Amino acid sequence: MSETSQEFYRIQKLPPYVFAVINDMRAKARAAQIDIIDLGMGNPDGATPRPVVSKLIEAARNARNHRYSQSRGIPRLREEITRRYQTNYGVALDPDTEAIVTIGAKDALAHLLFATVGPGDVVVSPNPAYPIHQYGVLMAEGQASLLPMPDAATFLNRLEDLYRGASPKPKLLMISFPHNPTTTCVDLDFMREIVRLARHHGTLVVHDFAYADLGFDGYKPPSILQVEGAKEVAVEIFSMSKSYNMAGWRVGFCLGHRKMIAALARIKSYLDYGVFQPIQIASIIALRECHEDTLKICATYQKRRDVLVDGLARAGWPVEKPRGTMFLWAPVPERYRAGGSLEFSKLLLEKALVAVSPGIGFGPLGEGHVRFALVENEQRIRQATRAIGQFLKA
Repeated sequence: MSETSQEFYRIQKLPPYVFAVINDMRAKARAAQIDIIDLGMGNPDGATPRPVVSKLIEAARNARNHRYSQSRGIPRLREEITRRYQTNYGVALDPDTEAIVTIGAKDALAHLLFATVGPGDVVVSPNPAYPIHQYGVLMAEGQASLLPMPDAATFLNRLEDLYRGASPKPKLLMISFPHNPTTTCVDLDFMREIVRLARHHGTLVVHDFAYADLGFDGYKPPSILQVEGAKEVAVEIFSMSKSYNMAGWRVGFCLGHRKMIAALARIKSYLDYGVFQPIQIASIIALRECHEDTLKICATYQKRRDVLVDGLARAGWPVEKPRGTMFLWAPVPERYRAGGSLEFSKLLLEKALVAVSPGIGFGPLGEGHVRFALVENEQRIRQATRAIGQFLKA
């Protein structure tokens, strides 16, 4: 067999990236000087708070910070994230044993799965889902069990049914609320039930809390660690990306269950030297001084949500307002549903010059929807909905 015809073991488990089709079309259109309004990738367009950038510059000028850092994160940053949890959620965490810094949330998820999941271990997650939730399990040799989540109550009922009949019992439950892509939000009672089930059945829980600070209309997303006894079964992953407009900085945290934190720390000690230290130092300033900025960022996304939902309604495409995240999860209009979400997304790009993410890219149960990301300003969103309206009426 020639070298070029060999298939790599893990790569062959991963399907072609559905979003690449839209990305390629968008790139070709822009290369042809066509103005595309990009509401596809959830890539925050806002600036990182100025004090954070200033601290990064200052720290980067210090040669002592140019050396290897610590893979688990510098102590002061771990202390600052645990202080934030105490302030925001009333949760006490030990910065040495219950907190670790990661290279963003994806790093935390992927490495944690490698650390905790073995061949054949069952990992349950809602579907549709952020791709790493499903394919990270496959890369770790686990068995992904996908439960439909048209709403939170249905997912919980299906989870209870699974526990009643499953053999073997799930090793891990991976959840994320507010949820990407469906924008489903839950209350603290939902988290209590998750913890109860996990403790009763001996399951570990990973809660991806990437949109912790993006709750709208007075809704405050709960941390699973607020539940009594949660630290006995659960970890939570928090990211600086959305809360502080620091997506490219790649700073996240994993918090909670000591044994899982220790396992992640050991894996990371072999795989990386941690985040560039000036970025960690600047992240301390973000956590310590930039709470007002997180409120402004949230308010910006809420305004964009309102403009998008109102504009789509005028275009003849009514969609329910989400209570959280930076996304809108929209059913494909009936007349286009038979063609599938990918074909409809291609049509929107070609005819309305608006890029969205096809639901099928988030798993089989995402079909029939598209995801809008609120990453353009209000004027551009209005322009997008006008163009969509003209396309739908044509």
